[in-house]
Amino acid sequence: MHKISTYSEAQEYLYAQLPMFQKEGKAAFKPGLDNIRLLLAALGQPQNQYPSLHIAGTNGKGSTAHWLAAILQAAGYRVGLHTSPHLKSYTERFKINGQPIAESEILAFVNAFQPLIAQVQPSFFEISVAMAFHFFARQAVEVAVIEVGLGGRLDSTNVLERPELSLITNIGFDHMDLLGDSLAKIAYEKAGIIKPGVPLIISEKHPETEPVFRLVAKAQQAPLFFSEEHFAIAPLSDEKIQIWHQAQPYLPPLVPGLAGAHQHRNLKGVLQAVEVLRGKGWNISPQALQQGLSEVVERAGLKGRWQVLASSPLTVCDVGHNEDGLRAIQALLARQHYEDLHLVLGFSKEKEVEKMLAIFPPEARYYFCIFDSPRALSLEDLQILADKRKLRASFWPDVNQARQAAQISAKKNDCIFIGGSTFVVAELDDL
Repeated sequence: MHKISTYSEAQEYLYAQLPMFQKEGKAAFKPGLDNIRLLLAALGQPQNQYPSLHIAGTNGKGSTAHWLAAILQAAGYRVGLHTSPHLKSYTERFKINGQPIAESEILAFVNAFQPLIAQVQPSFFEISVAMAFHFFARQAVEVAVIEVGLGGRLDSTNVLERPELSLITNIGFDHMDLLGDSLAKIAYEKAGIIKPGVPLIISEKHPETEPVFRLVAKAQQAPLFFSEEHFAIAPLSDEKIQIWHQAQPYLPPLVPGLAGAHQHRNLKGVLQAVEVLRGKGWNISPQALQQGLSEVVERAGLKGRWQVLASSPLTVCDVGHNEDGLRAIQALLARQHYEDLHLVLGFSKEKEVEKMLAIFPPEARYYFCIFDSPRALSLEDLQILADKRKLRASFWPDVNQARQAAQISAKKNDCIFIGGSTFVVAELDDL
């Protein structure tokens, strides 16, 4: 095997040789756990060397995973965090106490295991998951927070046989070509992470998905917690909230590190997870919980969730990329005070873009763009959709040019929002 001498070469090797969902979409998805099991057996089953928390869901799983990591860090634990996709650097997928993996670690892994990769022929995601488990074992983490990539049942992370808990944030319509065309079918795929006897937390109760979770949890004899039955959140102001647990104040009023009513749903699941962990003997003080909730961005290194890039005009980006995610963003936009709204948007072509566009106000000014991937919806298709909705729209070859056009047009009391796709946000120069 050719020895790879630099990190950029190692990255090219991973991207070029292995199908990557981030770039190729459905064609790169390899359902089933055979490959990841072969990889992990060759690596000495690193995923069994520390306790893990397993997080699935349509929306909110990244926010939830970062919140739990931040809380456990504040409680004094050495915490591994594996999430996807990355925004700026592949190293972001692998963090310990908020710090991304060193590029030298990725280079060493690729050089050490090229023969294994050639033998197994895993997908890009499978090799990333194996690398995460391996890295966390080498770095002796005390707990790992593992975010599901897609679905649950057939996701590569689903080799975790005895996590401390499983958490499913919510079920919405996304990746329907892979997971099913009803909420119940999608819920069944997510419910694949439920393990025998392992506590299951559901952040958001829904009449179509609740029976699925009850059925699978009962079959697996997994204790089941619908977090909204135990926790309530009352807004005290635009930012500050009061958390209630069983009708009693749970913590002093606080400003959570992630904004928006949609994050309150995620927050209830996080709080229920903390209660389950405390019941298992984990030492998480009220002070550590409050610090983790408030300081999630700083402690866990979270980007792209209602992230303010500039204040005049107010310029915000968010990685929400399906109907539910964009509704949550529009609810946040509606709470802002501005004269005119400028929307810098790009979309993946497998999404239901017409429905997503209908969420935003038609009177806004639109700046459509594409991103550097075969999955990007073309400017021609975007123009057809814009014409159909009679939008004031311009069209740009990348997000930074679109943003610059919005900045030139916007007055200081206006608002600029950038999003529609994780990949649009990832290509911002100043993220």
